[in-house]
Amino acid sequence: MFYYILKYVVLGPVLRVLFRPRIEGLENIPEDGAAIVAGNHLSFSDHFLMPAILKRRITFLAKAEYFTGPGIKGKLTATFFRSAGQIPVDRSGKDAGQAAIREGLGVLSKGELLGIYPEGTRSHDGRLYKGKVGVAVMAITAGVPVIPCAMLGTFEIQPPGQKLPKIKQVAIRFGEPLDFSRYAGLENQKAAIRAVTDEIMYAILELSGQEYVDEYAAKVKAAEQEAAPPRKFPRLRR
Repeated sequence: MFYYILKYVVLGPVLRVLFRPRIEGLENIPEDGAAIVAGNHLSFSDHFLMPAILKRRITFLAKAEYFTGPGIKGKLTATFFRSAGQIPVDRSGKDAGQAAIREGLGVLSKGELLGIYPEGTRSHDGRLYKGKVGVAVMAITAGVPVIPCAMLGTFEIQPPGQKLPKIKQVAIRFGEPLDFSRYAGLENQKAAIRAVTDEIMYAILELSGQEYVDEYAAKVKAAEQEAAPPRKFPRLRR
């Protein structure tokens, strides 16, 4: 119930007025039945803007850090995400990917919409990065279509590190559903799930027009942080 109050009474109307989202391809979202919506991830605002404009409820796999933050802010954030039906996923450790897949398949088994960001994290520079294969495993295992989605303008209104978004129009594009039934039974084959993931990422790329980087976003970000010169602090006077 809280999800629909947020969407139709509290948050949804405000987002529509402030950001005036331009929607393209909304007819590509099925009216019922399980499906995966796979999109690029440019901003914290993405979590709110896409659900606000969809007619159907969509459940995202959200990073566990949103549910474990300290202090009052952390508790409020956790309460919001839980009330909105989002599922926490621990991204640390070797079993993190399998846990996310199990949670995602649980959503799909109920005939619902599952939202996922195949890059695994927000883009730190606005480019589109190599997708992780979990989305392919879920699509093949559940036998559901994947609808590619591109968020446009959200990086400009709220890049990583910016607390409050700028008030500016954004756009959301949905592509035609991708059918991977030809890969049935191949969810454990590395070549198959890599091919499916790359096809999904290419569809997102066509919608977004971003520059593509054939590396994982987390790896590139970590390398850039490691190469960055150490910050210098002024020497304190006695």
